[in-house]
Amino acid sequence: MKIGFIVNDVQTEKEGYTTTRMAMAALNRGHEVWVIGVADLAYDPDEQVRAKAYCTPKKAYKSLSAYMGDLKGRKARSERICVDDLDVLMLRNDPSDDVRKRPWAQTVGINFGRMAIRRGVIVLNDPNGLAKALNKMYFQHFPEEVRPRTLITRSNEEIRQFARDSGSIVIKPVQGSQGTNVFLVREEDIPNLNQMVDAVLRDGYVVAQEYLQAAEHGDTRLFMMNGRPLKHKGKYAAFRRVRTGGDLRSNVHAGGTLDKAEIDDTALELAEMVRPKIVQDGMFLVGLDIVGDKLMEINVFSPGGFGSAQKFENVNFARTVIQALERKVDYMKYYRRNFNNTEMATL
Repeated sequence: MKIGFIVNDVQTEKEGYTTTRMAMAALNRGHEVWVIGVADLAYDPDEQVRAKAYCTPKKAYKSLSAYMGDLKGRKARSERICVDDLDVLMLRNDPSDDVRKRPWAQTVGINFGRMAIRRGVIVLNDPNGLAKALNKMYFQHFPEEVRPRTLITRSNEEIRQFARDSGSIVIKPVQGSQGTNVFLVREEDIPNLNQMVDAVLRDGYVVAQEYLQAAEHGDTRLFMMNGRPLKHKGKYAAFRRVRTGGDLRSNVHAGGTLDKAEIDDTALELAEMVRPKIVQDGMFLVGLDIVGDKLMEINVFSPGGFGSAQKFENVNFARTVIQALERKVDYMKYYRRNFNNTEMATL
């Protein structure tokens, strides 16, 4: 199959990224693999979507570092390809990375992905579903049983009252990632609340959530694929993130450490509760962030961590994902590339 991966910028990709792992897994299975930055796409006068895309000179790689070195180095092949001729287009750019420096880039993957659908390209996750999920308000569309109590506002006084009523809360930007501008506000912190809120307000609206005590023990990232927990050889694609010191944030970008995850009935029940909405929105690959019996977040834009899951479970989950894409391409051949993209996303 011919597969393209849209990323923020080819030159800023790293060997440990989940996107890199999937691209190398696809290449090693004999597929034609292209990597495309959001600034490299074009809609031509002949109504075709094309892009300046990059591929490696070799057909197989043993190491991620070798693959990424060739993709970003002088040996890489650059070609203006017709995106409409691809079998699969994976939207792996993270809009939150472009909020400040390149706000125009946030919706590029979504918009060009929509155009590719009309020519029968399988676009994942479904761009219309991703358009609904451009910020953390998307989370509020899921059942209240899976979510902490939440306030979304730009009012300092409303946040202050929510903090008084809740005891301890977490505040963060409505659009952001990697733990940037995330604050834990305890009762004794309320006198200094304005300073923390002002830091978050620079990015737009503020999300204030009740603090879950189970977060003291970190959180679990569980991947879902085709609307179900991703599992291969009896192992779940999952890992735990444990905070270090007094830092509220357990993600690795904020200094957290990693550990093996234990996926219990509670985690599986949470996954089952969110499944209908994930399927409805055509979300092929999703990361659930679980704290106790609640979800802290549902990651639909370029969810990462396959390397961590593989480290603890000794399963190449990237290869499992590519095998699922191969089945979708077969389905599309049977139906002459004429099938609803949202439905195909989770078949």
